[in-house]
Amino acid sequence: MARLLADDSNRNFTVGEVVRALGNSGGAIGNALEKLVSRGEAVRAVTNPRTYRANGATVAAAQAASVTPPTRRQSGPSSGTGPRPATPPAADATQPSPPASEPAPTTGAKSGRPLPITRPNGMTYHPRELAQMPDVEALRNLRNAGVPVLLYGPPGTGKTSVIEAAFPDLITLAGDGDTEVADLIGEYTQCEGGGYEFVYGPLVTAMQEGRPLLVDDATLISPKVLAALYPAMDGRRQIQVKAHKGEKITAAEGFYVIAGHNPGVHGAVLTEALASRFSVQIQVGSDYDLAEALKIRPKAVTIARNLARLQDKGEVGWAPQLRELLAFQKVEAVLGTEAAFANLIGIAPLEDRDVVAELVRKVTGHRARPLSLGHQL
Repeated sequence: MARLLADDSNRNFTVGEVVRALGNSGGAIGNALEKLVSRGEAVRAVTNPRTYRANGATVAAAQAASVTPPTRRQSGPSSGTGPRPATPPAADATQPSPPASEPAPTTGAKSGRPLPITRPNGMTYHPRELAQMPDVEALRNLRNAGVPVLLYGPPGTGKTSVIEAAFPDLITLAGDGDTEVADLIGEYTQCEGGGYEFVYGPLVTAMQEGRPLLVDDATLISPKVLAALYPAMDGRRQIQVKAHKGEKITAAEGFYVIAGHNPGVHGAVLTEALASRFSVQIQVGSDYDLAEALKIRPKAVTIARNLARLQDKGEVGWAPQLRELLAFQKVEAVLGTEAAFANLIGIAPLEDRDVVAELVRKVTGHRARPLSLGHQL
């Protein structure tokens, strides 16, 4: 890799260009390039999209690298007289670190139970069961098979969490009604020194680097905008960037699309065109057993379970999800239990607050009202 940069030292290389030149996965190439930068043996010229070029130390790094020529494949069984396979180099500090896309084991060696996974934000994700295996493992298998997935369910149930846990090399696009094609593919941006340069969007970056792309709240994005995504998902795995001289982008190995959908959110529309692109659609609800395991106050979990049952019957439109229960736990630690229950009522939609307040009274034995300021002290 250092030799590739050094041979054309005046050129900026994108990760995708290095992938096409060397043939490795986008995750491995990206990590190795960052390793060169961290050692001072290359320069990251541009951050978005990531591009790299040689510096004075790159030539020395290329000369120091030991490259073993590939062994010629034999046409028949080995006779024992052919060239001996090269001995793998011993692992040392000069070897690239494992690619970020290579996930850690999902189960404990002794118990066989799924291990918690640390997400990029530092929070821990506890895997759940999906098709008789840990959900993160199932999602990784679907990525390897090239089967796009749509996760759907209320906000706060863990859709984004499981995706981040499954794919450490994830790129995310947060969709809404204002999302434009440029937000997906890229656009010209003014440079600091004047002039303009084309900055690729998350779709192109994911395609070039062979990374998964999460289109969060995909059903809030205009169908006309989403149409720009579809050619990358079908057999072509290619898009044309009309705004950038009609450039054609072909997806590198590892590119994958996964989407999130909140059916109850105003404006969310799952069109037939979008649904047909996702062969697997998985419902995600809150894991109230996990809430109990996380030591959230049992009475709060009981209220959430009861509201979820009423929601299933269509008697209320809202029930606390795991996100709200974790917030309850934090509020309780800071302001106390009474205030936490009062806040639980206050965050409910106005039309459901009376039902929530009545459930709080029945479960706790105390009347509560939405958290509010009192008399002047």
